[in-house]
Amino acid sequence: MQKGSTQKSFLKNPYLQYIIFGIIISLLPVLVNAGILKTSWVGIIGGTIIYAIAALGLNLLLGYSGLISLGTAGFMGLGAYISAYLTGDLGLPWEVGILAAIIIPVVFGLLIGLASLRMEGLYLGIVTLCVSEVLRKTFDELEPITGGFSGKGAEYPTLLGNIVLNQKQTYVLLVVALVLLMMLTHNLTNGQLGRALHAMRGSQVAAQAMGVSLLKYRLIAFSLATAYASLAGALYVHFIKFVYPSTWTLPVSLTILAIIVVGGMRSLYGTFLGAVIVYALPDLLLKRIPVIGDINGLSYVFSGVLIIVVILFYPGGVINIFRDIKKLFVKGSKKEGEA
Repeated sequence: MQKGSTQKSFLKNPYLQYIIFGIIISLLPVLVNAGILKTSWVGIIGGTIIYAIAALGLNLLLGYSGLISLGTAGFMGLGAYISAYLTGDLGLPWEVGILAAIIIPVVFGLLIGLASLRMEGLYLGIVTLCVSEVLRKTFDELEPITGGFSGKGAEYPTLLGNIVLNQKQTYVLLVVALVLLMMLTHNLTNGQLGRALHAMRGSQVAAQAMGVSLLKYRLIAFSLATAYASLAGALYVHFIKFVYPSTWTLPVSLTILAIIVVGGMRSLYGTFLGAVIVYALPDLLLKRIPVIGDINGLSYVFSGVLIIVVILFYPGGVINIFRDIKKLFVKGSKKEGEA
């Protein structure tokens, strides 16, 4: 009896669950090689993972601390261009490019965190949007580094100086990054940082009365959100292998915002599920439906309608569907037991 309970508690370990989740989605290239799925699935789900990584950062910022940002796209672009330039033009190791692509944007995140002390809500969202647009315009004009309107190319990652990855191996790297960030986010949100952010989201006055430093935790929240977004951008350029300034516009930031709203605020699995619904569903399913898939752009209209339906019936996020299904099973089993 004790052995069985020990096994159950082991399986309920959240970190083990994240690893199992990562193993499951990392099997996609195997299914492609076996001919069960098309090769295009690797690119689509890989992009889904990248968007989920950026959405994890925004979920930390908006879901846990209640601070809005519409500048995610700009920081993703900044991370992408920094990594592409350092690894491609300067020939630095991929690891150095990724590290720089995180650290440099975080400086901007800290500045926004400082500015956030003087503004709230919509005004903060507009400021972050302005920062994103300034960055996008810089990508257009800074041609020696970004390639300007012609775009910037990059290669698949080369690990430890001599391990050159292909698309499917890079996909597995994306899965590893996602799982590690889910573990990190779980650890952060279930510790002192999470409690402080929760207090800030509930009432800043009450949070200060409990000894929570608004300056400290706002800076941390914006730094983390920026780091996640810039890492996602750096992974994007090394997975897609090309990037344009026109990629990093407001719709990207709104898409990432929709991901956490649809998937579920403060839910790590919900963030990934939201990315699947918002980003992957039009390409994987809706475009393959007769009539809907034949008319260019119509699949995205249906995707938008689906998002609205989800928000109307599951305002807490579509991840709650699984909770409701579990309740139905438990209720059904109880009735059978009583009978």
